[in-house]
Amino acid sequence: MRIEGIVVGCIETNCWLVDDGQGGPLLVIDPGSEPKLVLEAIGGREVSSIVLTHGHFDHAGAVGDVISATGAPFAIHVDDAKNVVSSLTNGGEEFAMPVSTPAPDILLHEGDHVRAGSLDFVVIHVPGHTPGGIALYADGHLFSGDTLFSGSVGRTDLPGGDGAAIKTSIARLAALPPETQVHPGHGPQTTISRELRVNPFFPRA
Repeated sequence: MRIEGIVVGCIETNCWLVDDGQGGPLLVIDPGSEPKLVLEAIGGREVSSIVLTHGHFDHAGAVGDVISATGAPFAIHVDDAKNVVSSLTNGGEEFAMPVSTPAPDILLHEGDHVRAGSLDFVVIHVPGHTPGGIALYADGHLFSGDTLFSGSVGRTDLPGGDGAAIKTSIARLAALPPETQVHPGHGPQTTISRELRVNPFFPRA
């Protein structure tokens, strides 16, 4: 697996470009802003799909431009699909950053698979930060969106947030193999083993 991270926008969202390292197409995760920068990183390569880990504006701002340039389908969990398309419901209006997206082409559910070349990611539904938050897991790598950060978890005080739900979601992620590499929606990368040691939100035995 080959992973490239790009930090975009004033909220410093991690956009991830992932491929199988064997010439397969890219998976674009959370193209939150700065479409020119994202498209330069894509560099004309085939894109298998554009996946959002959740429907907030700071993860969705370049979706339309990437679709226009690549023709790739856009996927998001079914529970965030209605909110992401409008700045009134994706948080953009509240932060004076109007963002909208086209309607998603693919509605994801727990246990679905997202493929890019030989890569096969399983969709883990992790509500709490938003109702339709997801993480993508394959081959010892987890793209955790805004559910899990290095040393912390996603906030639950925005519309649709649920503190009890995120505790359950974090417990699910904590059960992944300790060597799992975590690529979050913001901030530095980490591992499950590190989070088990230092993250105060992780369950304790």
